[in-house]
Amino acid sequence: MHPTSPTVHLIARPSLDLEGMRSYLADVGGESWLDSRLEETSGAPNPGQLLVEFGGRACYRSWEPGLNPNVTRIRTDQREYFLNLLRSAHGSVLEHASYSFALRDVSRVATHEIVRHRAGSAFSQESLRYVRLADIGFRVPPALEPVRDQVVSIVEQLEEFQVSAAQTLGVDDDGVPFHVKKEVTSALRRLAPIGLSTDIIWTANIRTLRHVIEMRTAEGAEEELRLIFDQVARVMLDEAPDLFQDFTRSDDGSWLPEYRKV
Repeated sequence: MHPTSPTVHLIARPSLDLEGMRSYLADVGGESWLDSRLEETSGAPNPGQLLVEFGGRACYRSWEPGLNPNVTRIRTDQREYFLNLLRSAHGSVLEHASYSFALRDVSRVATHEIVRHRAGSAFSQESLRYVRLADIGFRVPPALEPVRDQVVSIVEQLEEFQVSAAQTLGVDDDGVPFHVKKEVTSALRRLAPIGLSTDIIWTANIRTLRHVIEMRTAEGAEEELRLIFDQVARVMLDEAPDLFQDFTRSDDGSWLPEYRKV
């Protein structure tokens, strides 16, 4: 057994095709909006934020004055534009921008809860039907610190069983077909602790991220989930600060938005 701690790694963010945007806007009549955004960012706009704004402005044709007679006021400041979007709960446009994370050394307790957030998400988890358990990673939760030695002893016994059982069953002998290895590996995972460390790749859009960060950092959330999503919140505040501008972190570690259920 080796001790672990959950870590969050951002592995993908939205990518823009600026020429495709410009081609569309040339037909609609809103190229000045894109020129302005490129000038503000020295040609390197925040991809997630620009994509969300693009979707929002398409709804009302609010690229610039005069394109839609019903629109008399055009918000030119992007941060102010997003604040109005959040305030008015126009959350559907947040779904255009998705981010992918590799969640490393999180327990299967945590992954069982994370995959419940299936709306706006995609998951790829390390499969213990194929991955043999020979060196179990495990994090002792704070609540179990008074009995840490007993916890470690139990996990180490379970780890020793994984190794010895695989040897007894001869899964690594010459000529053992892969389907047999898979069957034995799948069976052995039934005697592994649910708290063992594993990895999961998670992709979620901004709307989902806002919801999950709020839910999973709340005071009553599971303590490991709070650790994981505190890291996710910090990543997203760097990645798309204007889309999370209404979030504040309380003293107890909860991330709270001013505008909920956007």
